[in-house]
Amino acid sequence: MMQAELFPLVDAPQESVAAEARARQLILTKPAGSLGRLEELGVWMSACQGQCPPRAITSPKIVVFAGDHGVAQAGVSAFPTEVSIQMAANIAGGGAAINVLGRAAGASVRVADISLDHDTDAPEHLQRSCGNIAVEDAMTQEQVVAAIKMGMKIADEEVDSGADLLIAGDLGIGNTTPAAALIGALTNEEPVVVVGRGTGIDDEGWKRKVAAVRDAMFRVRTHTHDPIAVLRMIASPDLAAMAGFLAQAAVRRTPVILDGVVVTSAALVANKLAPGARRWWVAGHKGAEPAHSFALNKLKLEPVVEFEMRLGEGSGAAVALPIVKAATDILIDMATFESAGVSDKDA
Repeated sequence: MMQAELFPLVDAPQESVAAEARARQLILTKPAGSLGRLEELGVWMSACQGQCPPRAITSPKIVVFAGDHGVAQAGVSAFPTEVSIQMAANIAGGGAAINVLGRAAGASVRVADISLDHDTDAPEHLQRSCGNIAVEDAMTQEQVVAAIKMGMKIADEEVDSGADLLIAGDLGIGNTTPAAALIGALTNEEPVVVVGRGTGIDDEGWKRKVAAVRDAMFRVRTHTHDPIAVLRMIASPDLAAMAGFLAQAAVRRTPVILDGVVVTSAALVANKLAPGARRWWVAGHKGAEPAHSFALNKLKLEPVVEFEMRLGEGSGAAVALPIVKAATDILIDMATFESAGVSDKDA
């Protein structure tokens, strides 16, 4: 199956509305450009919504994609794999960092158990873990297509339920290894520069992780033109679902705040699955993992915040969400020079 069979052409956010929003920024009671990046974010949101002033963001939704990874058995993480299942339960129970940050930002949180290594009747669960990408494909062709379609289905469910902004989060021990492999393969960077410390591995663990990423990148080197093949060979079901989710959000004309290195690795593939999808995304933050910078540069996205975060779960995007909401509200609620009776510089 080709990506064109999965995704239609992606429309761009409306440039005519963006121009209208830029013009509105000039008549608000402030010196032109004085709110810096906030003004750019407000213009982007207006263009995504197709109206100026934009609508306030009232129903943001965070979806955490959870899965285990066969490569974790190669000693690339500081934590045992059972932590993935335990943390998924913690998020479902409302006790994780993403729950706290989501509540503070007015966003609800959903856990999508795509491929945690257990038996479950969770509706999104497709399989238990996946292949070790250092030595074998992560999935079969049927499995990768099923994962992409599951991500698309989740995006449709959230948009149809009224979500007006989406955030993807990640959960899974070892997931920064396929993320680094994806970013290395799609940006042509060397394994040693894209591999970070993840959950806090020591020097020996880092060497094992570099070796795994090197071997995965070598296996996929002749397939980087084919995003579905790349996902099948060196990603995982949760990352493939995330890529489908991000691409489908763009198809559905719904803005997305990207999170850290794992989500952004999926975004690189999503933009190949649905070319132009990147225009519907803003980078919430730049994390501590070195590969994140390479991926953001490839997507030509500038992070909203840079706090050296590396938790995942959607946490960096959740921190950026109140800023994006404030940028939107500026265009809605701020008075113009005329309405406030304030003289502008040309008076």
